[in-house]
Amino acid sequence: MRMYLISDNVDTLTGMRLAGVEGAVVHRREELQAELDRVCGDPEIAIVVLTEKFGREYPELIDSIRLSRSLPLLIEIPDRHGTLRGENFITSYVNEAVGVKL
Repeated sequence: MRMYLISDNVDTLTGMRLAGVEGAVVHRREELQAELDRVCGDPEIAIVVLTEKFGREYPELIDSIRLSRSLPLLIEIPDRHGTLRGENFITSYVNEAVGVKL
């Protein structure tokens, strides 16, 4: 099983390639859809890493795969500009999911 990166910038791809992760850079919705279709059809790819920008701009594409397939696992990461999430996003996520304030 392999990881694969779909990024909106070359810097993230370069960094992941240094870690041994192959990937592609896409900029438009059509390119993202085509790349997602391709990697979802590859049984060797178990994890697809996406930059947060795609989750923010095209949530319907990402959510449709997450809801309809068990593999590949889609993970969103910040790009070189940093995260768009709030300062305590993990704590607030756990609070919301569990219902207990930490």
